[in-house]
Amino acid sequence: MATMTNVMADEAKTILQVYRRNPVVFARGEGCRLYTAEGRSYLDLISGVGVAALGHGNPKLAAALAAQASELLHTSNLFFHPLQAEVASHLIALSGLDRAFFCNSGAEAIEACLKFARRYWHAQGAPRKQFVAFEHSFHGRTMGALSVTWDEHYRAPFAPLVGDVTFVPVDDTAALHAAVSSETAAVIVEPIQGEGGVRPISQEMADAIRESCARTGALLIADEVQCGLGRTGRPFYSGALGLRPDLMAVGKSLGAGVPVAAALFSNKVAEAAAFGDHGSTYGGNLLACRAALVFLEELTQHGLMEHVAQVGAHAGASLRAMASRLPAVREVRGEGLIWGIDLDRPAAPVVEAALERGLLINRTSDTVVRLLPPYVITAAEFDEGVAHLEAAIAVCTEGSQA
Repeated sequence: MATMTNVMADEAKTILQVYRRNPVVFARGEGCRLYTAEGRSYLDLISGVGVAALGHGNPKLAAALAAQASELLHTSNLFFHPLQAEVASHLIALSGLDRAFFCNSGAEAIEACLKFARRYWHAQGAPRKQFVAFEHSFHGRTMGALSVTWDEHYRAPFAPLVGDVTFVPVDDTAALHAAVSSETAAVIVEPIQGEGGVRPISQEMADAIRESCARTGALLIADEVQCGLGRTGRPFYSGALGLRPDLMAVGKSLGAGVPVAAALFSNKVAEAAAFGDHGSTYGGNLLACRAALVFLEELTQHGLMEHVAQVGAHAGASLRAMASRLPAVREVRGEGLIWGIDLDRPAAPVVEAALERGLLINRTSDTVVRLLPPYVITAAEFDEGVAHLEAAIAVCTEGSQA
């Protein structure tokens, strides 16, 4: 049996050291719980950073993947297969966009959106190179995605990045109007900023984005990798704000644990594409598409999105009640099953204290505890998690609240 000590020692010798891992090894999972080989149970309120939407050990997903694996895993995009168009049809119906390109991760979906925003303007015979993004944004770690990511902590070691990016404050509509011009290829926005601290953009900013794009012709890219596909109890949060993106990136929950993502395009943008403009060896292979179909059918045909909305309303009330009892909580932000609890101090000790209590959460933007539970979580399970979280915050702030 692999022990924590053995795993840590082996990784220290063989794995690129870019992760600060929590000291636990999981052996199996069921629903919203993960278990070590020794049998200790953990309630999972982070779901692999928003990925395990159907929970762990989901029997429908397991059966579909086993059946697909026994038939055919991969043929590449040199050939047709019967599942890509089926997944694309679901995504088109949910998003209101017209075409899909399949890839393996949210960062790859962002790269495709950035490329085809420029490709669109090239096809118009009036190339535009500039992008407008937002402070506190996080779009991924590949070079293009990193270029529209705000935090210098991520950017500085890899400079120079893709140029012609302007960042504006997420609450300053005048700055946005000033930044978006006839030279802007696209505005890129997370309707709810995830890594930046679970910050929903305001309706005022959404209106300003829509007006700026209409005024200048700039395209709109919605990064719905973390907050999309039912995470808020709606298909996409951009729609709740009245935004109509020209391009959209989706991922994370789409494969419920199997790596799959997609860039979605309006016909206007898609018509600029030519054979050979982009590609992916693994993108949208049979196994990934089979996983996506299981998730999308649960989301749209078996009441999962409605469940997220219902439990999400309960979650918001539960977290705000907790905040009223804890002076260290400055703000609770979120929607559905994406929540950030902003503290008046670093959140890392709270994450550690929660882990000791058998609760899995994570920290983002230094002071924010982030919750991204599986979509299948019950109200009772969420309340169990909130009780552990409250205890963790209390123990970390004990004696500091005068």
